[in-house]
Amino acid sequence: MGTTERKHVIESCIQEKLKPVVRKIDSEAFYPLEFIKALGNAGVFQSRLPQSETLLRDTGLIEATSKTCMTTGFNLWCHLAAATYLRRSGNPYLRESVLPLLEDGRLRGGTGLSNPMKYYAGLEKLHLKARRVPGGYSVSGQLPMVSNLGTDHWFAIIASVGESQRIMAFVPCQNENLAMKEKIGYLALNGSATYSCSFHDVFIPDEWIISEQADDYVSQIRPVFVLYQIPLGFGVTAAAAESIEKAADRQGGCNRYLPIQSIEIRDELNRLKERLHRICTSPNVAEQWKPLLQLRLEVVSLTLRAVQADMLHQGGSAYLQVSDPSRRLREAYFLANLTPTVRHLEKLLQQM
Repeated sequence: MGTTERKHVIESCIQEKLKPVVRKIDSEAFYPLEFIKALGNAGVFQSRLPQSETLLRDTGLIEATSKTCMTTGFNLWCHLAAATYLRRSGNPYLRESVLPLLEDGRLRGGTGLSNPMKYYAGLEKLHLKARRVPGGYSVSGQLPMVSNLGTDHWFAIIASVGESQRIMAFVPCQNENLAMKEKIGYLALNGSATYSCSFHDVFIPDEWIISEQADDYVSQIRPVFVLYQIPLGFGVTAAAAESIEKAADRQGGCNRYLPIQSIEIRDELNRLKERLHRICTSPNVAEQWKPLLQLRLEVVSLTLRAVQADMLHQGGSAYLQVSDPSRRLREAYFLANLTPTVRHLEKLLQQM
């Protein structure tokens, strides 16, 4: 599928499968399953491209989706991050049998790595523990929040095996001794299919193991984990800038006196997008760890400024709970607290 055709497919899916249900996603915790399936069925998730082209394709998809609904963009981030884990795994079963199902829309993927990413930054202890048993591992513990889960979903985990080893695995939601409870009532992102996951001696066969040396493996996939979050902010920021422009003539054009205007938001957004493009096309993305963290932090800052400016430009109509500006405001605060959070990012950058 060429770039032009892919953009047309994505835009058609957004118009037909996503836009009609955005308010339902936000207010009723509706999960946009048909949109995600449609993208997979159209071949948008396939991985037959060089790495740089895959990164540019996926970040473009997340940005375009997030411009309409960041909850759904976040679901795509979960799914595409999960696909990345399998693409880079040495496990032939996961690469040859499970990955194709993620790429063609028959399965969805989640990424239960919030706690492990905090563990590797020295912020938390690992919540899951594993012990070796015949044919695999037995895992116990609890993950308080894992998103993009459901009946036909798998998700990644990392568990400690004693003091010196960590394993990374890919686990189906329909698993004996795995208890899941849906989490809703959040300020935003209630349609993200987020669950708490309790493991009670859950058997993980060897064919589900992504890596038995998770410490080394995480350093390979962590840059893409962060990189795919950046276009979440791009999409929300672009939508806020567009909303500001539509409100230019309100109340006699007095919005022009407000300190933040769409032109400066768009100028900074374009600069940040150019930096992401350079990272995506660099020979070794893993070597771009510090620039990625800095870019991720700056994107949060711009997104927060953009959505708050949009609230002021739109005025009273923005303060309706069902308004697009108020939804984007809540989405932006979620982005600020998505692992790695702002304080997590600040710590990592200051320790480099």
